[in-house]
Amino acid sequence: MVERLRDQRLDPCMDFAEFILSTSLTKLTSSYPPKSPEWEVENRNQFQQISMGKYDCLLFDLDDTLYPLSSGLAEQVKKNIQEYMLQKLGIPPAKVPELCFSLYTTYGTTMAGLKAIGYDFHCDDFHGFVHGRLPYDILKPDAILKGILLSLPIRKIVFTNSDKVHASRVLQRLGLEDCFERVISFETLNSSNEVGSEYTPSSTGIFYYYEYIRRPYSDIVLPRTPIVCKPFQDAFEKVFNMADIDPQRTLFFDDSLRNLQTGKSLGFHTVMVGTSIRATGVDHVLESVHNIKEAFPELWEANEKLESVECSRKVSIETSVIA
Repeated sequence: MVERLRDQRLDPCMDFAEFILSTSLTKLTSSYPPKSPEWEVENRNQFQQISMGKYDCLLFDLDDTLYPLSSGLAEQVKKNIQEYMLQKLGIPPAKVPELCFSLYTTYGTTMAGLKAIGYDFHCDDFHGFVHGRLPYDILKPDAILKGILLSLPIRKIVFTNSDKVHASRVLQRLGLEDCFERVISFETLNSSNEVGSEYTPSSTGIFYYYEYIRRPYSDIVLPRTPIVCKPFQDAFEKVFNMADIDPQRTLFFDDSLRNLQTGKSLGFHTVMVGTSIRATGVDHVLESVHNIKEAFPELWEANEKLESVECSRKVSIETSVIA
């Protein structure tokens, strides 16, 4: 010890405790490793096993998942979509409700369906009209959900068919804008090239689709949409690649059964939010997203074990240094 004090150009009479405090933990651990290499290997293995729990990512839908359907925002969205179909696309009023619902069912979103059957419009214009007039003030900050999300030190990502402006406004109103690693939105999945000038609307799509509505079990071949969106597999595969997600180790939260069933077929552990009734393709149900901790206590238990191992390791290192 005296030699080390000389090397450090310190006063040999310096109190030993002061010397310990004046030296960084990094230097101490490198100078004084634990006495037992076997202990180090065993501890490292235990640390890795705990840190690699069953799940390493939580993937959330946005609308009617991070806030309840009872908020009324979804009804306002549907109203605005139908207004757009009337005012901007000139669709006859008597046809709007049925067409709106049918396109949503067939193509994942009404907008994707409108593009598929030949209506020519800009996606930004559609989103601006539909979401730009929403009463966002009906959404209130959700301190409970924020606390739940921030208490989990694993990846959390939003995956929505909505545009980025809408997603940002919703998260800000809920007070959750700092709770997620990233938001995967309409723009993330759809480049301007995919939905813009290179896309040529079908001149016969509208006719064929109305025939399909009239004879849904016929052999009519429907036109494809240029829009990438849930619940279709290509949207999920894009998310896997761009966010480096392992579906086998991901909990996927959504209020849409179709979205969850696709996710389940691709390996997700699925959680349907807003119901107590479990359907095919759904692993878990939550009446409210607030019930995450009760439904998945292992997420917190794994973190507590990890903290315990880290604390134990630190104490052991400090003990061996003093010894």
